Amino acid sequence: MSDAKIVNLVDESNKRSSQLPLVGGTLGPDCIDIATLYKDTGHFTYDPGYGSTASTKSAITYIDGDAGILLYRGYPIEQLAEKSNFLETSYLLLNGELPNKQQFSSFEHDITHHTMMHESLKDFFKGFHHDAHPMAILAASVASLSAFYHDDLNVDDPADRKLAAVRLIAKMPTIAAACFRYSVGWPLRYPRNNLEYVERFLHMMFEVPSEPLELNPVAAKALDLLFILHADHEQNASTSTVRLVGSTGANPYASIAAGITALWGPAHGGANEAVLKQLNEIGSPDNVETAVKRAKDKNDSFRLMGFGHRVYKNFDPRAKIIREMCHKVLNELGVNDPLLDVALKLEEAALKDDYFVERKLYPNVDFYSGLIYKALGIPTEMFTVMFAIARTSGWIAHWIEQHETPGSRIGRPRQIYIGADTRDYPSGKR
Repeated sequence: MSDAKIVNLVDESNKRSSQLPLVGGTLGPDCIDIATLYKDTGHFTYDPGYGSTASTKSAITYIDGDAGILLYRGYPIEQLAEKSNFLETSYLLLNGELPNKQQFSSFEHDITHHTMMHESLKDFFKGFHHDAHPMAILAASVASLSAFYHDDLNVDDPADRKLAAVRLIAKMPTIAAACFRYSVGWPLRYPRNNLEYVERFLHMMFEVPSEPLELNPVAAKALDLLFILHADHEQNASTSTVRLVGSTGANPYASIAAGITALWGPAHGGANEAVLKQLNEIGSPDNVETAVKRAKDKNDSFRLMGFGHRVYKNFDPRAKIIREMCHKVLNELGVNDPLLDVALKLEEAALKDDYFVERKLYPNVDFYSGLIYKALGIPTEMFTVMFAIARTSGWIAHWIEQHETPGSRIGRPRQIYIGADTRDYPSGKR
């Protein structure tokens, strides 16, 4: 009888075989360890998009897309959304356990007192055209941090790694707010250390010298909730990018900057920006019915953005949480925006239409997060920047975990070459 923990693979063309062990984790399906496959059989594996390939072992986040489960360090996202806040969640992602009062106080103090960015970054911003996309400015600014902190950054030193994590989580909102204010021609605002993390960011975004900002507590609560929901999402495209760059020994600022550029894509972090652009295209609540009909027509290339999810096959646990907050924000702030009317009518149509219900094309977290950002007065081009602020805690947690894992090696995917065969340079060419 064969060992249940071994997969036997035989190449019938040459009778070469390989015994591949099954590797299991705490939750989820076992994985076939193919480390010896090439040595045993002379073959590599082919998996476009790495949809069936585990690139690492991680203790940070677990997703079961079929069951609609998302866990941060074992804690269900629903519980963290209800009981935690973003900074506590960030501590959890970084350290593996929830902090006690003293640990949280120390962590919050460290974050609060690393929020300032170097004054020379103001001149760095001036190198961008005034209408440059904020994600371009953010990625370049974060990468530039390595020029300011290169003397005390040893990626092999746990203390230096922790300091880099604190700096990134602390400074990301400061840089993000500066990206926005530069794009609209407002003077940059310094962080106010007497405020909590999210309130401090909103003040840096919207407060002007001529008058104080009157901040609705619901706005801060909604943004804090969004940051929790977006803090990490397992081995997605941007996190995998951070790990791939980090595997070369690159510093954390360069690695996170690479994650920011990966997040920028409309298939990833830019999805909520794409939702708002589509709502603009629909234009009016009167056009929603036509948009729904087009989305249901298989011969029409039109597809509704922000519905369904490639990971969560039945429902996205984050969507239910953020839907409730979305409606609370809209009711509390009393925002009068025709675009939000379009979105709400579209939501209503999708939740009732049998076509969408049967296919589980529910409004997802990108749909609702875009609406909240819109209601808070955050411009569409800043949506992905907001995502990056939240995801920084997850990115740096993975970067640190990678450096703490024995035997980590540089990422080097294989390929199937489909170019020309070996050929000679033609005589008489020159």
